[in-house]
Amino acid sequence: MAGDFQALADFLDDYLELPVVGRDGETRTYRIEDPTAEDGIRIERITTMAARLAAGGSVDAAPALDDEQELDLYRMCLGDAYEQLRADLSWGRFKHVALTAMMWITADRETAAAYWATGNMPGKAPNRAARRSAPRGSSAKGAASTTRKPASTNGTRAAQSRSKDAAGPR
Repeated sequence: MAGDFQALADFLDDYLELPVVGRDGETRTYRIEDPTAEDGIRIERITTMAARLAAGGSVDAAPALDDEQELDLYRMCLGDAYEQLRADLSWGRFKHVALTAMMWITADRETAAAYWATGNMPGKAPNRAARRSAPRGSSAKGAASTTRKPASTNGTRAAQSRSKDAAGPR
C-alpha cells in the first residue's frame, strides 16, 4: 500500500525562508522550521479561538491554553529563528514575519505568500491605502466629465462691471 503515496518530503514544506531588511539596512534570509507537533497543535488552538471570537462566537469556558502559552505564540511560530529575528528586526517587520509563519503553519505556503505580499489576513478587505491606490476602471457614473462647469462670478467686481456693460449705457 505504501506504493500509493509519495514521501511527505516530496511535497510537504519543512521550512519557510523569508528575506527581510533588518534595522541595519541589510537584507537577510531567515529560515523558519516547521514547528513540533505539540507547538503546531497549540498554534492551531490559538488561531481557532481567535477566529471564533472574531466571528462573534464564544470560546469554551475552560481556556485551551494558559497565558504563558498564549504569549509564546510568536516564539512557537518562529522556533529557533525567534531570538535572532527579535534582535535584528523592528517590531513591525518582526510581527509581519511571525504572522506570515503562522499563516504557513495553519494554512499553507500560498496563504503565507499572499499575507507576505499584502499584509492582509486572508479574506480581509485591503487597507485604506491599498484601496486608494488600486486602479479603477472607468464607468459612466465614476468617469470624470470633460465639460467644465462655469466658474461663479458672484461677488466679483469684474463680473459686476461686465454685466453693466452688457446692459448698455444708462
